[in-house]
Amino acid sequence: QVQIMESGGGVVQPGGSLRLSCSASGITLDSYSIGWFRQAPGKALEGVACASNTDDSTYYSDSVKGRFTISRDNDKNTVYLQMNSLKPEDTGVYYCVSGRVLFPNMPSSAVAYWGQGTQVTVSS
Repeated sequence: QVQIMESGGGVVQPGGSLRLSCSASGITLDSYSIGWFRQAPGKALEGVACASNTDDSTYYSDSVKGRFTISRDNDKNTVYLQMNSLKPEDTGVYYCVSGRVLFPNMPSSAVAYWGQGTQVTVSS
């Protein structure tokens, strides 16, 4: 049984940082493209970051480019999303995802596995 588990969400002030972690069981993440979606209240699901499993290529949405960094530790079968200079509009539920054809455009239809989500709230 495949399980994707996020952690690291919380409440942070504007300008602060958080690091989300995503661990997996039942699959080897380095065999998949991996990414992060977010769902803000009242807004559509947004793909914010994605990493290829064939090289070091990454994709970021314009809304997070320069502030967020996606990385993976294959030895730990874990993916990270480092989020810096957080803004109130970054608030939402963040989902770790994996899929074989996810990179780079991140269509939600290409997601093979979803995590349960972790809440990030940016507020003063």
